[in-house]
Amino acid sequence: MNVHPSFVKFPFPASSLLLAAVVSLSAACSGSGGSDNPDPVFTPPQKASVSTPSVLFTQGDGVEVRNGGYGSAIANVPGKPDEIYMMTDRGPNIDNQAGTGKIFPIADFCPTIGHFKVSSTGLTKIRDIQLKRPDGTLFTGLPNPAGMGATGEVAEDLNGQALGTDPYGIDSEGLVALADGTFWISDEYGPHIAHFAADGRELERINPFGSGTGGRSLPAVYATRRANRGMEGLTVTNDGLWLVGAMQSTMRNPDKASTQDAGSAITRILYFNIASGVTREYAYVQNEGGLSNSEILAIPGSDSQFLVIERDGSYFGAGAVYKSIYRIDITGATDISDPANGPNGRLYDGQTVEQLIDAAGLSSKGIVPVSKTLVVNMLDYNNYPHDKLEGIAIFDANTLICGNDDDFAVDDNGNGAMVQKLLPASSQPDNNTLYYVDLASPLY
Repeated sequence: MNVHPSFVKFPFPASSLLLAAVVSLSAACSGSGGSDNPDPVFTPPQKASVSTPSVLFTQGDGVEVRNGGYGSAIANVPGKPDEIYMMTDRGPNIDNQAGTGKIFPIADFCPTIGHFKVSSTGLTKIRDIQLKRPDGTLFTGLPNPAGMGATGEVAEDLNGQALGTDPYGIDSEGLVALADGTFWISDEYGPHIAHFAADGRELERINPFGSGTGGRSLPAVYATRRANRGMEGLTVTNDGLWLVGAMQSTMRNPDKASTQDAGSAITRILYFNIASGVTREYAYVQNEGGLSNSEILAIPGSDSQFLVIERDGSYFGAGAVYKSIYRIDITGATDISDPANGPNGRLYDGQTVEQLIDAAGLSSKGIVPVSKTLVVNMLDYNNYPHDKLEGIAIFDANTLICGNDDDFAVDDNGNGAMVQKLLPASSQPDNNTLYYVDLASPLY
């Protein structure tokens, strides 16, 4: 799989200060864009992983918490086709026995962007970029306080002692790496969208609660997100003007009974203008209720087309049906945003968008969702063995890079105890792995 220079496109204005992750892609494909030692003939392996993940903590029974954990999002490194950014989420955690909260075996874990080298021998970490408060102190992944993005989860340590909350806590899930060295990250808690300097310091935080910085907010309706199912994916348009976020699941808007429990398959895609804070919203219809939209990524050459991951939480051979990547198009879709910024968004004959349940319900109210076309189902690709397909990047027009969230190689046993997360296909601990996937037809 060699790089195909003829597919490299530069649709970005020279004056733009906010060059998207797709700029990074173009630089990567051309072997230019600031690399000290660019490799224009880099040929990626079919897959790559860390051969010996570091161990963060070992339980008394030998269960290892591994680092690991970097697959919640991936992004191209500007100018370096043989390098990649991979990001952790909030850190290792399991459900407590009562089902009322989460156990964090490493309470002070700091969500981190890992910078990796890719080679035929696997992934080698170059450095970690830990997320920090504006004063330089480290973030944690602990839940937010009430009024600042609280999910209702109670964080505990392994001894059942409450750990409290963190106003800067973040469950980082969507990553945009800009050519200026800064990052935008979205999360599942608030949801929050936050801007970070190259060294990981937070520059701005935007959410629907009015507790962000800089005076900017997300639409109020996003406060109805299902707990810990916030903005799972984030990208930026090719012109650098708009952040585009994908909500993971149907929001409980106005409640769980009439949306999630009713099988609603409607999620939202949010446009946020970086300069002005103006927003637009669109409906995305999942194949069935209960699935997850785990990532969104701009396609080079278009400001209306994106790739979106839609997945279930099962393994190959154990009930998995969807590990799908779709091309979506905003063109012709209805802007469902609410000019009045009401707590439940725009209503249609008294119903929220989520209460319309499916494509037929949307159509009955004159709402056109984004269109979607299947690009690849990873279950058809080498029997994809992981449960959580959560990261995508573009290597070139014919090749996607896909990554998994390995949950730090730990799981719970359904009774509040931490066990090793083993892949059914191999009986080996789950491990962050990049897959370079050849496509049947070019993306652009």
